[in-house]
Amino acid sequence: MSGKRSLELTDSYRRLQRDRRLFLKAAGSMAASASMAASTTCLMTTDATAADEVVKHSTESTVVLGVMGVNNRGAALAKGFAGLPNVQIAYVCDVDSRAAGRVAEGLAKDSGLAKDSASRPAIVPDFRRMLDDKHVDAVVVATPNHWHAPATILACAAGKHVYVEKPCSHTPEEGELAIAAARKYDRVVNMGVQRRSWPAIKEAIDKIHAGAIGKVLYARTWYNNRRESIGSFQPSVPPEWLNWDLWQGPATRQAYRENVLHYHWHWHWHWGNGELGNNGIHALDIARWGLDVTFPLRVTAGGGKYRHQDDQETPDTMMVTYDFPENKTITWEGLSWSPLGPDHSKFGLSFHGTEGSIVIRDPGYILYDMQDKEVSTQTGRAGDADHLSDFLAAIRQSRRPNADIEEAHRSTLLCHLGNIAYRAKTTLDLDPSNGHLKNISNPENWWAKEYEQGWQPIV
Repeated sequence: MSGKRSLELTDSYRRLQRDRRLFLKAAGSMAASASMAASTTCLMTTDATAADEVVKHSTESTVVLGVMGVNNRGAALAKGFAGLPNVQIAYVCDVDSRAAGRVAEGLAKDSGLAKDSASRPAIVPDFRRMLDDKHVDAVVVATPNHWHAPATILACAAGKHVYVEKPCSHTPEEGELAIAAARKYDRVVNMGVQRRSWPAIKEAIDKIHAGAIGKVLYARTWYNNRRESIGSFQPSVPPEWLNWDLWQGPATRQAYRENVLHYHWHWHWHWGNGELGNNGIHALDIARWGLDVTFPLRVTAGGGKYRHQDDQETPDTMMVTYDFPENKTITWEGLSWSPLGPDHSKFGLSFHGTEGSIVIRDPGYILYDMQDKEVSTQTGRAGDADHLSDFLAAIRQSRRPNADIEEAHRSTLLCHLGNIAYRAKTTLDLDPSNGHLKNISNPENWWAKEYEQGWQPIV
């Protein structure tokens, strides 16, 4: 494929592929880690029959989950899943021992489990330990972005369904590999863009598709915030509660700095995708859904890092334009330092048609006619419950979820393409059949990336 790097596999990898196995070899630094001492050579092997070991669920069956990454978003997801009927959280995994213990204890307390109860979530620093448990049906991946696709691929190969937080990949290549893994192992893989399941948002998209505002030609998306400086820090020794080596996982190694964890990794290209991949994905996903478009044919980007002089690498001011072959356009505006957004909202999107407009503001929408007169307003439920429930229902019903990995990749790719256009300082011409790069030197350098030795994703 254009722009896709061929995987350079060792003889050992090739032999294991012929045997239909997924093999990961530990890097030397990982072998030295205390938490990895039990698996210094072969960290995990999974054969193609693993999927057959997963229990076939009835509508009423219990789904057993393991949650990977419980700082920030992962803690909310663990609590959200635990609050739904017929769900058991069997594992809580985090490289931050403080977070893992806190969330596991909170889940046990909420469920009224005694300290000696066998039903209490087990705490593991390495998520591959829960992949080895055939009783685990699905894995929740709520880690930093560089872990999203590699963990998804490993989980699928181990026969687990996956709920992966947005964005579903760190690079375009990873998104394609995640789709391949989901289809090869016949797993349900869902991305955490919860607005896909919000009733009022679904109603708005249905109206757009039904022609309520005529032929829709343009969608405008935005995100505004007032983020403080992340400062400037020199490399230092990681704290004792953190397994920094395992936190980096698939990423090539860098020295620890205090202003990376647990959130500011978003603003470093090595681990994150900037505000476009952090919050832009939510709006772009709905915009692409509403316009009923797939891959763009041209992407332009502008902006820069203007507000703070610090270690942040990604832009704090960014505008991206996506032109599609259907003669439709999406724009995204991101300001990380100014809270005032269009329509006096920090987050939102608007659809513009030949007979009216629809503005989506959490958790509902407003429909306008061509004289800017408000025709109707609707609101509805927000939060995670509907989206989490849809994922569980997809597992039980053996169907694809609302934010299936293929749709997830197409929306996430818009984030990647916007960042590539910004970083390469050029207008991207694309193959509208798959979104691949056509006019950029060394496209593989933008489409894919290097991994720490032994962590190359394989499908």
